[in-house]
Amino acid sequence: MQIHQLPYADPGVPDVRSGTRFLIWLGRRQLGGQVRSLLWGLVLQLSIAGLPVGVGLAVQAVIDHDGGRLALGCGVLVALGVGIAVGDTMLHRTAVTNWITAAARVQQLLARRTAELGALLTRRVAAGEVVAVSTGDVEKIGWFVEAFSRFAAAVLTLLAVCVGIAVYEPALGLVVAVGVPALALAALPLLPRATRRADEQREKAGKATELASDTVAGLRVLRGIGGEELFLGRYRTASQEVRRAAVRSARMWALIAAVQVLLPGLLLIAVVAYGARLALDGTISVGALVTVYGAVALTHHPLRNVEEIAMAYAFSRPSAKRAARVLALSRVTEPAGGDRKARAAGDLYDPLTGLIAPAGLLTAVVCG
Repeated sequence: MQIHQLPYADPGVPDVRSGTRFLIWLGRRQLGGQVRSLLWGLVLQLSIAGLPVGVGLAVQAVIDHDGGRLALGCGVLVALGVGIAVGDTMLHRTAVTNWITAAARVQQLLARRTAELGALLTRRVAAGEVVAVSTGDVEKIGWFVEAFSRFAAAVLTLLAVCVGIAVYEPALGLVVAVGVPALALAALPLLPRATRRADEQREKAGKATELASDTVAGLRVLRGIGGEELFLGRYRTASQEVRRAAVRSARMWALIAAVQVLLPGLLLIAVVAYGARLALDGTISVGALVTVYGAVALTHHPLRNVEEIAMAYAFSRPSAKRAARVLALSRVTEPAGGDRKARAAGDLYDPLTGLIAPAGLLTAVVCG
C-alpha cells in the first residue's frame, strides 16, 4: 500500500479483543510494507556494521605496506558508503509510508464507527476520549507499526555481528558474543516499571483531554451559572497531574537510555583491554583489533532500535487499547435471554448499564 492509494477502499474488520491483538492485526494488514522496510533496514544496518571491515583492511595494509589490500579496503568502504546512503533513504521512505498508512487505516476505522454510531457514540464514550483516540493515539499506534520492522532488522544485524566476529577472530568473538546479547537485554528488568508509568501518564492525559473537551462543550452553561473558575481549577489540577506523570515516565526512559550508553562503553573497554593484550602477544593483528573494536562500537546503532521498540510498545499499547474499545462499540446491544420480550413490550432498556425500566411502572434511578 502506497500513500497515493489512500484512503483504503476497505480498511478491514479489526481484531478488537485487546490492544495487543489490534496492533498485531495492523501489522499483518501491512505485511508487504513491513517486509520492504525490513529489507532496507538490513541494507542500512549491515552496511554500517561492515564499516570496520574496510577500516581494518586499510589499517593492516598500511602496516604491511600492501597497496593492493589498501585499495581493496578503500573499495569496501566506498561500497558500504553507497549501501548506507541508499539503505537510509529507502528505509526512511518505507518507514514513513508504514506509519502514515497504519494511521490512515485506524482513522478510517474510527470514522466508519463514528458514522455508524452517530449521536450514540458520545453516550457510550466521553467526547474528549474520542478526540484523544482520533489524534494522539493514532500517531502512537502508527509509530509502533513502523518501528517493528526496523527493530527486526536491528536484531538480525546484532546476530550477524556476533557470528561474524566469532568466525573472524575467535579469540575476541566469545567476549562479543556474550556481551552484545547482554546489552540488548540489559534494560529488560526496567521495562515493566517504565510501561506502568507510561500507562499512568496516558491515562491522566486522556482524563485531562476529556475534561477540557467537556468544559468547552458546556462553556455557555458554565458561564450562565458562574462555574468557569471551578472547572478551570479542575483542569489546572489535572494538567499538573499529567506533568508529574510525564516527568516520572521520562525519568525511567532516561535511565534506560543511560544503561544503553554505559554498558556498551564498558564492553568497549573490555574488548580494547583484552584485544590489546592479544595484539601485543601476537595472537591477533592490529587490523583485526581495529575491526573488532569498530564492530562493537557501532552496535549502538541497532541497540537504539531495541530501546525504541520498547518505548513505542509502552506508549502504543494503551493507545491501541483505547482505540479497540471505541471500535468494539455497536449501535444496538440487545438484552440477554427473555429480556428481549420485555424490551419489545415497551420497557426502557439501557444497554450501557443493563437497566430495564418496566412499562407502566414508576422506576426511580439513584446514582452517586
